[in-house]
Amino acid sequence: MTYQAKDFSNLLGMNGFEDQLLKNHFTLYNGYVTNTNKVAAQLNEMAKTGNVGTYEYGELKRRFGWEFNGMRLHELYFGNLGGDGKMNQNSKVEKSIVENFGSIENWQKDFKSSGTIRGIGWVILYKDSGKLFNQWVGEHHESHLATCTPLLVMDLWEHAFMLQFQLDKASYINAFFNNINWSIVESRM
Repeated sequence: MTYQAKDFSNLLGMNGFEDQLLKNHFTLYNGYVTNTNKVAAQLNEMAKTGNVGTYEYGELKRRFGWEFNGMRLHELYFGNLGGDGKMNQNSKVEKSIVENFGSIENWQKDFKSSGTIRGIGWVILYKDSGKLFNQWVGEHHESHLATCTPLLVMDLWEHAFMLQFQLDKASYINAFFNNINWSIVESRM
């Protein structure tokens, strides 16, 4: 199976995000798709020739998780952008956030604070058996909560904000929040 890059050009012109920042980010995402396909092909070839159990095979297995999650996390991230940032009142997601965090404000403070953690990574609002968690994911393939469903994904690698926002993560996070497509988040519930 070959993965195809999704087209997120509908996000160009999004309020608060410069087009060049988004175009650079799309190029990086396309690289993850390309590399996912390359590593999968290499692993398949090694399996066909019986060249498994080797150091090279093990390293490719590890690399596949990096490339694949890089691809999918970017798809989730771009997918939950393009909205007006306004959560639908009385939606399932709003009710669940209030139930789990006490208020939208409490959840938002926790999510945004997670985004200011020093370093590269992602902040993900996960759902598991009716419970919601804001989780910092440092690398694409580390710190994920197994079996949890990602509802909202925010990219905090430098490529997501440095070109436009420099070191001002707070302004980037605010721009992100102003463009959340809550209908998409709701559909992931």
